[in-house]
Amino acid sequence: MTTFSELQLNPKVQKAIAEAGYENPTPIQEGAIPPALEGRDVLGIAQTGTGKTASFTLPMITMLARGRARARMPRSLVLCPTRELAAQVAENFDVYAKHVKLAKALLIGGVSFKEQEAAIDKGVDVLIATPGRLLDHFERGKLILNDVKVMVVDEADRMLDMGFIPDIERIFGLVPFTRQTLFFSATMAPEIERITNTFLSNPAKIEVARQSTTSDTIEQRLIEFKPTRRDMAAKQKRDMLRACITAEGEAFNNAIIFCNRKVDVDIVAKSLKKHGLNAEPIHGDLDQSHRMRTLDGFRDGSITLLVASDVAARGLDIPNVSHVINYDVPSHAEDYVHRIGRTGRAGKTGVAITLSVPADEKYLGAIESLIEQPIPRGTPPMEVQDTRRKRDDEKSDDKPRRNRRGRGSAEEEQRPDEAPVQVAEAQPEAKPDDRPRRERGGRGRGRDRDRGPRIVGMGEHTPDFISLSFDERRGGPARDLTEETDEEVSADTPAPEPEAAPEEKPKRRRSRKPKAEEPKVEDAPAEAEAPEAEAPAEEEKPKRRSRKKVEDPASEDAAEPVAEEAEKPKRKRAPRKKKAEADTPEAEAPAEDPAPSPEE
Repeated sequence: MTTFSELQLNPKVQKAIAEAGYENPTPIQEGAIPPALEGRDVLGIAQTGTGKTASFTLPMITMLARGRARARMPRSLVLCPTRELAAQVAENFDVYAKHVKLAKALLIGGVSFKEQEAAIDKGVDVLIATPGRLLDHFERGKLILNDVKVMVVDEADRMLDMGFIPDIERIFGLVPFTRQTLFFSATMAPEIERITNTFLSNPAKIEVARQSTTSDTIEQRLIEFKPTRRDMAAKQKRDMLRACITAEGEAFNNAIIFCNRKVDVDIVAKSLKKHGLNAEPIHGDLDQSHRMRTLDGFRDGSITLLVASDVAARGLDIPNVSHVINYDVPSHAEDYVHRIGRTGRAGKTGVAITLSVPADEKYLGAIESLIEQPIPRGTPPMEVQDTRRKRDDEKSDDKPRRNRRGRGSAEEEQRPDEAPVQVAEAQPEAKPDDRPRRERGGRGRGRDRDRGPRIVGMGEHTPDFISLSFDERRGGPARDLTEETDEEVSADTPAPEPEAAPEEKPKRRRSRKPKAEEPKVEDAPAEAEAPEAEAPAEEEKPKRRSRKKVEDPASEDAAEPVAEEAEKPKRKRAPRKKKAEADTPEAEAPAEDPAPSPEE
């Protein structure tokens, strides 16, 4: 078996490796380090956890041990998809290069630009960055990539999923063409293969068998359950999660809980905190300082449960993880292997629990075909089974209560001998058939059943003719009330309303006739004498009064007010006639000649 001493590494690097406790390289390290030291491009295909980080950090430290970096011009560049993975690569450089004087800088989001710019201005040998923050510094003019000699792209398939491929293509155009490229990916998607064919020159391809099998030190368990209601599925799933944690007992030390969505990460972490568990969320939307504090707290044991998205599934090396719980079944089968690989490391045992619902059958089939073995099925914890039984019992108790419509308690149903006796005694009192309907309290529906007789508005002095109608409907003898009704009719005689109706009709006729006779006034000859015009003038004026009379029906006598107010409309009509008849005083007589015709 090959050892690190046979790989022609720098003696100071080999010393650091020995201090770290490593002796033999992994297959990807054994295949990638020799061509990298020769200066060739390397294309490595291997899963996370196979030692890819050391396969490019060790040759980079050996090649960069000689030389010095200039301000704003890094000598090497390492691109990582996530902040956590970039931070982990920086930690590996600190471990393996502690005996070599190399300056490094970490450019990731969530950190102020000033600190990063200060590190770049001093000059760095190794620049570790995420694509987005790297381009931000370049666009600000704080970074020059003309002196990059070695460029590394780590977890390229993860970058493809996160949409970083256009940024990587742009960065490839900014670095020198004579660079050395080390390209590592777990799979070879068509897009990644196109990039390797474009930007790699005669690469040494090292492909390690895909990690399709899980470790024997990991105990896998699949818990299937079907929610009772669709709207309660999320709550019941969280109850199942807490029951699984409680059921592990003393064997439970800490756990990483994986969710597919960032929203679910926050919800699950909040739910666990609410029930008294020590849990913290971690996902890409949190600040970098908060994420680093959470990871450090989980490593040192101050945080027991780490609720995470797939950001913690790849590349992170967290020791002493006793359990991994898949709150959601991963949509990609390879992510299942990455997730459960966080436990059972370094020869230690671990437990991987997966919660599934009927909608996850498609993903489970893909996972089992990848690992080439079925996931052992487990039974739900007893706490969940007991709670379900209680809910079922409550539902069964509710059904007879609904049928009873609230007529008793469940204990009364269990004693059928006493219930009929109570109902038989209450029936004759609840049916007062001999009383009127008003006294019975209506038809006996709803709450009127227990209110007793209704209150009559007239009190005890109810007239006899009102109760007569109820006696007839009930079939009782009718009483003679003719004398009382005659007295009531004679007392209520003052009703002049029917006489006022015929008086209004002639008023309407008088008001309509002048409208039809007005055109005849213009054609009438001016031969009538002045004294004769006074009589008809008095007759037309009441016609105008008749219009007002129609609008004011409160008046009782029509003839008297017409005679009293005859002079008022005369003043108003005189100027109208002068304008219509060319301002001649003689025109007043002929205008009133045809007026006596309707009376004659």
